[in-house]
Formats: sequence, structure tokens, C-alpha cells
Amino acid sequence: MSPFPSYYYTFALFILLLSLPSFPARILKHDPLTELTADIQNNTWHAFVKFLDAGKGSELPGMSELKKYFQRFGYLTNIPDHNFTDFFDEDLESAVLNYQKNLGLTVTGKLDDETMNEIMLPRCGMSDSAHEHDHSSLHTTRNYAYFYGRPRWMKSSPMILSYAFSENYMIDYIDISEIKSAFKRAFSRWSSAIPVNFTEAEDYYKADIKIGFFRGDHGDGEPFDGVLGVLAHAFSPENGRFHLDAAETWAVDFDEERSRVAVDLESVATHEIGHVLGLAHSSVKDAVMYPSLSPRMKKRDLKLDDVEGVQALYGSNPNFKYTSSLEHDTSASSWRTSSKWTTFFGLVALIFSLCL
Repeated sequence: MSPFPSYYYTFALFILLLSLPSFPARILKHDPLTELTADIQNNTWHAFVKFLDAGKGSELPGMSELKKYFQRFGYLTNIPDHNFTDFFDEDLESAVLNYQKNLGLTVTGKLDDETMNEIMLPRCGMSDSAHEHDHSSLHTTRNYAYFYGRPRWMKSSPMILSYAFSENYMIDYIDISEIKSAFKRAFSRWSSAIPVNFTEAEDYYKADIKIGFFRGDHGDGEPFDGVLGVLAHAFSPENGRFHLDAAETWAVDFDEERSRVAVDLESVATHEIGHVLGLAHSSVKDAVMYPSLSPRMKKRDLKLDDVEGVQALYGSNPNFKYTSSLEHDTSASSWRTSSKWTTFFGLVALIFSLCL
């Protein structure tokens, strides 16, 4: 008998094993701990990684600091911080559950890898709980939210909002013209969706929206905390204050700024303008109004959730057109996974038929 069939089946089995979808060892997905260590001097929430997989009943040194994190972003509001302990109690479990629900994470009540990864990411400084969700629609895909009372700018139509940059609180390593261009593009994204125009003003103090870069405690009750903690914050209408953390490494072009902790200025500007207009945080991960942003990541384009939320406050720009870029891209990863399994089972069927 010819040895060919035996060799053929062995080779086919080898190809089959290579095609088997792989499942990597369990690690924190896109773990900030491993990705950013080389450049970080003060990653504010870096130490929280030690709480991975902790749940109710756990007691670990430093967990009181994690409770302060949840308090800061609106999840532990009825407990004075001086009463925080290192015990994972019912209040913390409730905070974790609400955090997971608000941010579209898997709801487990534990500090699983998905939750810890989100906690350690840089983010906007505005609270996640100081808002109300829209309940006027039965469409469950709508996850946009507003500040309490649904505040909005009440200027007469056609509405024009002015913005200006502080002369005293700016960064000097990016040319001012590039900074202004990034902000102009960010404002134009929102004005393309709603009948509101934005114009730059010379007088900072008379402008509707006042933009500046600040460090630490800068007098508004919301102190910044250093590199890769809170990136920026902006207050609801008609306050107009728009503050960015000067401790960050801001970038308008990642080809020029090579730091691994660089933050895209235009992405953060687009997000904070949403707050200026009255939007709170969204639970849709690829929406501009989702609270976190990874270093060296761009998230500039409005998604359907952002557009529907702001249009519910101001109406639609008559020239606005829906495009495919507004849709949430949720199909790519699932397609790749199903494609691997399809190939795998196809090869199984092929080899089985050859053996008959």
C-alpha cells in the first residue's frame, strides 16, 4: 500500500491544528499596566490593578482609594471619604454594579478584567451619575444622557456661541494655530448636527465658552491629578468653563508626538464640547461622549448616539445628513471570530470525508 494517504492525513491534521482558533492566556485586555509602564511617571489609577478579581468580602490594602475613585465619579455619594475602609462591602459592590451598567460593561459586581481595564484608563473628570437618561423613546439603542434638568443654551435663533482661549493658561509646545485648528474642527462637528454656530472671540472673559489648560487645584472645585488621570472637564450650560489638564502630553499629530502617553487634543475637545452643550456621558463605547480615552487613541467623529442626544436638545441642522460613519462598528471582531470557526469546522468536514 502506498504511504501517500498516511502522509496526506498527517499533513491535513497539522493544517487543522494550525487553523484552530486560539484562546490567549488570561490577562488584562489592553492592560495599561503593561502597555504604558515605560513612559508613565504618575499614572493616577495604575495601582488599582492589584484589586483584579476582588469581590464582596475581600479586604485589600488601598481599597479605600478605589472607593474615592467611585465617589469622585458619582457612584458612592452618601459616604464621607474619611469613613472609607479597605473592605469590599455592600456599598462598593453596589457602586461597581452601577459603574458596569452605566458604562456598558458586563455586569458582575466584581472587579473583573474588563472593569479594571476601564477603571485604569484616562477619562473625563465629569461625574457619570450627574445626569438623566432619555426615556422618551422606546428605542433601546439610545444611551445618551443629559445633566439634571436638561440644561441647554437658550440664546435666540440663529444661535451663535463664542469661544476664547486663555492668554495665561495655555501650553507652549504646540503652536497656537494648531491648537485653534483642532478646536475649530471639533466645534464644527457639533455644528454640523445642530443649528448652532461657534465663533472664536478675542475677549476671553466675555466669551460664552472659556478654554484653558490648568494644573492641579485651579479654583473650580475639580482639581486635576497629573498624567493619565482626569484629562479634562467642562461644565453644563450655560457655564461655559472648559478646562484641560496641562500635565498631559497633548498631541495634534501622533506622527510628530511620539510619547506613549500622548493624548489626542481634538478627541478630548470634541467630547468636552458635548458637555458644554448639555450632554452627559454615554454608555455606548464608541460614542464621543463615552467617558474614557486611551492614550494615542483618536475618537473624533460623532456617532449616532451623540447626534441623537444633541439634536434632542437643539433640533437638527437642516443640512445634516446621516452617513455610515455614524453607525457603531460592532461587526468586525465578531466576523473575524466566526470566520475562524467556519474555517476550522470546514477543515474538519474535509478531513473526515477524506478518511471515509
